[in-house]
Order: sequence, then C-alpha cells, then structure tokens
Amino acid sequence: MKKIVFLLFIAVSISAQGQFESFLERINSLPSADRQAVADSFRLHALQSGIPFIESDSANFLYYGSDTLAYLAGDMNGWSADSDKMTRVEGTNFFYITREYESNARLDYKFVVNESNWILDPLNPNTCSGGYGPNSELAMPAYDQPWEIDYYSDYPHGSISNFTFYSDTLKRNYQVRIYKPAGYDPDRAWGYPTAYFQDGSDYIDYGYTKNILDNLYYANDIDAMLAVFVTPTDRNGEYVGSERIAYTYFFANELVPYIDDNYNTAEESRLRAVIGDSYGGNISARISYYNSSVFGKCGIHSGAFSPNSYETFNIWMNNNTRDVDFYSVWGTYESLYGTMRNFRDSLTLKGYDFLWGEFPEGHSWGLWRATIGNMLAHFFPPGIVSIEDRQDDFASMDFSLEQNYPNPFNPSTKISFSLKEAGHVKLEIINLLGQVVTILQNGNMNSGKHQLTFNAGNLSGGCYFYRLTAGNNIFTKKMMLLK
Repeated sequence: MKKIVFLLFIAVSISAQGQFESFLERINSLPSADRQAVADSFRLHALQSGIPFIESDSANFLYYGSDTLAYLAGDMNGWSADSDKMTRVEGTNFFYITREYESNARLDYKFVVNESNWILDPLNPNTCSGGYGPNSELAMPAYDQPWEIDYYSDYPHGSISNFTFYSDTLKRNYQVRIYKPAGYDPDRAWGYPTAYFQDGSDYIDYGYTKNILDNLYYANDIDAMLAVFVTPTDRNGEYVGSERIAYTYFFANELVPYIDDNYNTAEESRLRAVIGDSYGGNISARISYYNSSVFGKCGIHSGAFSPNSYETFNIWMNNNTRDVDFYSVWGTYESLYGTMRNFRDSLTLKGYDFLWGEFPEGHSWGLWRATIGNMLAHFFPPGIVSIEDRQDDFASMDFSLEQNYPNPFNPSTKISFSLKEAGHVKLEIINLLGQVVTILQNGNMNSGKHQLTFNAGNLSGGCYFYRLTAGNNIFTKKMMLLK
C-alpha cells in the first residue's frame, strides 16, 4: 500500500510541475530496482497528456520495450536510422529523447529498434498515411489540424466515377477518376472550373481531396468545380524520366480534350489547373509551361526539380514568360526547400502571380493534405466563373464589376462597378481562407456607376478577393496587397 501511494505522489507532482526534467531527475536518483515502477507511472501520466509528451517547444519521445537500442527517425533528421539515439534509463525498459521544434511544427516519425526494426510509436494513436505506409505524427501545440479533410455526413457530397483512358502517344492505359460536385448540371450554360491532379489515387486516398472539395464547396470557400485524378503507369519515367515529353503531350493534348468533350467544363486556361506533389509537382510545372493556353494555374506541393539537372526549373527561369498563376507549398524539414525558395523568388521577379506557403513540416501527405484547400480556394474562389464567361446570360446580369485600381496596391485601392437597376448590393473583401475580413457595402444602391475605396492598412500583405452580390448574381475578382 505504501508503494502505491508513493507512485501516485510521483505522478501528481510531475503533473503539477509540468517538467519532464523533474521526472528524469527523480527516476535517476532512485535505486535501479525502484525505477521501473516510476517509469510505468509516468507512462500513464504521459498518455493522459498526449504522446509525444510536449512541454513548451520541447517534444519528449517515449518508448517502452525490451530492446537493446532505440532510435528516433523521421522528418526531423531526414529519416536517418541511427543519428538520434534514444537514452535508456538504467534498470528499466524506458527510452527517451528530447528535441525542440517550432510551436506549429508537424512531423512524421518512427522508432528504429535493434538497428533494423522500424515501428510506429506504440503509445501514439495519431498517424499520417502515405505511399510507404503510416507514420506516427508529432503535432506541436500551435499546429491547426485541417478540418476540411474529414467527412461530414450532413454535408452534400459530390461523386467520383472511374474510367480507363488509352493514350495513343504512350500506348498504354491510365486509370482516371473524375469528381463532380453536388448538384452538377451537365447542361449548365457556363462550364465548371477543373483541377487535374498527378498521383491521382494518392490525392484521393492520402490527401482526402474528395472530402476537401465537398467541404469547401459547402462552406462557400470554392466555386463548384470538377477534379480529374490521374494515376501514373510508370511514375518515374513519366514524371521525370525518358517519357516526360510524351507524357506532357498526352496530358494536355489527349486527356484534356477528352474531359472537355464528355463533361461540362470551362475551357478557359484561367479556369483549369494542374496540381502535383514531389515529382508530380515537377511534371505539373513542365506541363503548364508548354501548355499555358490549356493550364493557366499550376499547383506545386514540394516540387522535386532536381532530375535532369533541374530541367523544369530552368525552363521557367530561362525562357519567355507564360500566363500562368502559381500556388506552391513546401516544408522547412525537406531538403528541397532552398530550391523552392529560389523558384518562388525568381518567378516573382519575372512578374508571375506566385502565392506560396512554407511550413515547419516534412515531405509528406500531412503537409500536402492540409494545404490542398488553400490552393483550391486561391485558384477557384466563389464566383470565379465570371460575367465574361457567361456571355449567353449577359443580358440577365444585374451589374458589372471592374478590376480594382491600382493593383497591386498599398494600402488603398478603388473598386468600381455598375448596376443596371437599383437594388440591394453587398461588396465583401475575402481572404485566402474564405473568411470575410471587411464589408464595404451592404444595402440599397441606385442604378449607375459606383466607386468604393478599400483601405487595407490593418491587413497583412497577400492575395485577397472582392465579391459583389446584386440580385441573384455573384461576381468575384482577385487583388494583391503589397506590404
């Protein structure tokens, strides 16, 4: 009975102090025979607090096992199997290692025990799936888990259909899935924006892109849109190898015309995006350069540009500009982050619309799935299929909306619009997350031309949208705040 009371006291005092170091000092001060019970008590406390055991910016990785050696391997050390050796407390089966990370870091990891056995953290229920199986997940306290990847039964849901497409150029079949939004209308007067994804099965299975499309459309963060998911047949050969030229031609000149012929798509390049991860980002950038009249948007998740002596990177650096907008994401725990920064800076200097995100994460679907929604919201905000795209319905529109001037701007710009008839008008300013940050007008206005001034002195620099609603019509345009 005394021993149990003693163990409970240890656990309570640790909880009150909140210091992993205090636990280590205490357990190391005990005789070896008494240490295992204290280690087991701390395991119960840690499980209640969360694994890894986090204090401030320190993550304490804990492992209990009969193994001789244990190592930490993951995004934090380039998945080295033997660089971060865990310390074993003498007289116990308890191993630990402490590392400091950014407050919003999110990293994948595993334990390597007895030098060759790679295992998930047995105490951590949180995992992130990928092409090589699941990894354990470390999420520091300021990391926001992406709500949009989850399935919500009470939201309307789009559908995915599968088909096999034969390429005359490559002489092989491709498995293709196409997403249609809830309420898809094949006879709608104006077509749907479309995003094409490399590594299509992975974007569905590991990126949860179908859930993201459903949830963002329901939340009015994106326009109703189609998505085409293409699974490679020979990924390395097609994305970076000897077949990359033929694959580029197949993608833009065979697959896209087939989709346009069989689905109600918007065929303007600004309403079509190509998106990919790693090598898929490399081929997406190549496709968009040589086919900018087809793809006016290019999304790159951690683009791996190194193959063929940085061929795709140099294509964009050394040749004429193209009418393509970029959204790119990468992690600071990836070896390629320097190249991605260089790509961003070089294209920005060349005048490209280049939105980007850099996060304390690694080369994994944990990073990519959490940023797909931001990318789609940037490319296809609500109302992006604008009055110019609805020529057949022009006579029924209640207003016209002009591009803000100046654009880019700092800190103020003017927004002009014309109303055919008097009525209720709402003009909102929206950020990339789809959140309304300012309402410039919300009330009745007379017919004729109007001009409002938007002062963004209290906002951070970046891309914003202004959305005008009049009658049953909504029109959105993009603007850039420079600070």
